[in-house]
Amino acid sequence: MKKPALIFFGLVLLLCCVDKREESRSELHTEIENPQRSLAKFEPKKGVLLFVGQELEAVGGLEKYDDGYLDHFAKPAGWTTYTNINPGANSFGRTQKGLDGLFETHDWGDNDYNATLQHNDPDYSNMAMAIGLQFVDHEEKVADGTHDVFIDRLGDFLLSLGRRPVFLRIAYEFDGDPWNHYDRETTIKAYKRIVDKLRDKGVENTAYVWQSTGFISGQEHLEGWYPGDDYVDWCGVSFFNRWKEIEMFEFARKKGKPVFIAEATPTISDYGGKLYGLTKETQLSNPEQAEEAWQKWFLPLFDAIEENADVVKAVHYINCHWDSHPMWVNNPTFKGIDARLHLSESISSRWIERTSKAPFILSSKDLYDRLYNNNQNQRK
Repeated sequence: MKKPALIFFGLVLLLCCVDKREESRSELHTEIENPQRSLAKFEPKKGVLLFVGQELEAVGGLEKYDDGYLDHFAKPAGWTTYTNINPGANSFGRTQKGLDGLFETHDWGDNDYNATLQHNDPDYSNMAMAIGLQFVDHEEKVADGTHDVFIDRLGDFLLSLGRRPVFLRIAYEFDGDPWNHYDRETTIKAYKRIVDKLRDKGVENTAYVWQSTGFISGQEHLEGWYPGDDYVDWCGVSFFNRWKEIEMFEFARKKGKPVFIAEATPTISDYGGKLYGLTKETQLSNPEQAEEAWQKWFLPLFDAIEENADVVKAVHYINCHWDSHPMWVNNPTFKGIDARLHLSESISSRWIERTSKAPFILSSKDLYDRLYNNNQNQRK
């Protein structure tokens, strides 16, 4: 063989070896980034559960509340509601009793809530429920057992739901200071007490979600708030105007947990967004503002779901007329927001096109079976 031919052959062989090494290195990198892990409670094997919330007006599908999400779009996989363990607290002129909005209709400044009304309505069949549970300023009483009666009643409510899967977001946005101002050590104890007591009561239809604000805590801060693997089924995070600062996706990967984007509504940072949380007015009924919202918030949300497909397994869109509720009219983030999707034809059509296919999971007659069967070997 002539010398030039030998040189050419040697180069080809060398390149092949380099390609093989690079391919092997790439495969190893993929395995490290996407380690095999067991499915969490109610985690779908593939896809993203779509939830919609948050109050009765926003979700709709009821005789008195008939202009919400369920009245304009295909039924999602679940809906979100809220309650509390802070008896005696004043919220926009109403004194809370504890577990408000679970059994009867209550409005604490954010319009009406009534989870039992929704549970009993046929339009809510074959849907999972996500509950945001807050106990701001009452974490010590939850932790030391003073408020056990409310945990027991919450357990009774969860048991009454039968096989309906529930995602319980305990002390949601735990790091949301100053609006939540939870004490870290006491809140961790309270979180664990709630989980322990519900498990002891025999509650099996509930997954426990530990939710950060998304923009406040870095990795070390999140670790300091973490209740432990045995107490967290899902990691949760909010997706608002400061979504670029989210570190929960990476934290969840390290812990081997799925992520629930547990609160998301179109908000775009104003010039004071970083310091004061200020957002631009976003009325989806306004075509120009709706288009800006699509480009600067909706598309980043879909991108975040796609780019973190290994961990993001559920998302909750808040279909809320924020600036009509007393709780939000002076809030820097939500005071100029009307996020009702059906107000914009262009947003609605693109939302339907996106969410009606993979990876999104909507309601189906076999939804409960699929979620339970996926997790038959997991802790119930």
